[in-house]
Amino acid sequence: MARHPVRDPIVPDPRLVRALHRIVLAGAVLVAALPAARGAHPWIGALWLWLLAMPLASLWALHGCRLPRWRAPAPAVAASRLRRRAPQARRRVPARAAARAAYAA
Repeated sequence: MARHPVRDPIVPDPRLVRALHRIVLAGAVLVAALPAARGAHPWIGALWLWLLAMPLASLWALHGCRLPRWRAPAPAVAASRLRRRAPQARRRVPARAAARAAYAA
């Protein structure tokens, strides 16, 4: 019978988790301290990817690809409440233009 990921989670080996945490920490220190670690190598590509992103992705996969839990968002205020109830602004017609329009009509 298959395990349900929410009801019966598989706990990863703590030694593997600790090793991945250390690899991520070492990769972050290398990327932050050495400018060459932020570059690219012609054979293996972007070094920051292999030093930081791949260990983080493997740590995430080890924990079952769970997304972080965010706090519930605050209730949104209706957009109609935020808008002013005043009438829309109108463009002013210069006095000369108004006189010309009255004269033309």
